[in-house]
Amino acid sequence: MNFRRRGQREEPEINFIPLIDLLLVILIFLMVTTTYSRFSELQVSLPQAEGKAEEKKSAELRVEVSRDGEYRVNGSRPADKSVAALSTLLKTLSSGKQNPVVIISADAQATHQSVVSVMEAARFAGLSQLTFSTQSVAP
Repeated sequence: MNFRRRGQREEPEINFIPLIDLLLVILIFLMVTTTYSRFSELQVSLPQAEGKAEEKKSAELRVEVSRDGEYRVNGSRPADKSVAALSTLLKTLSSGKQNPVVIISADAQATHQSVVSVMEAARFAGLSQLTFSTQSVAP
């Protein structure tokens, strides 16, 4: 049995018309959904800086905290290690000075409680400006 046809074989063809229709639909969809943004410039008026003479340096109260938890305020020691004694010394040394800054310089081995006690004593003395002194480590 011979199932082959004796005639010429037809070559398969690719129909490009549906492919072109699909591409046109995609192109129209992209053109409709694309947003074209325009860059708009904002009018900003920047503040002008004026140089002033350097203000007077405020008074400083340097509180040193040792690793034992002992305090020194500008070189003088309070009567004891209590917060009340330290607060009284800070209040005495800050009288007559306008807005003194308390600089806390604590040893690396000092307890956190001793540093917090200095902050509390400064609050009791009515001193609100606190800062910490640090030392940079050499590379």
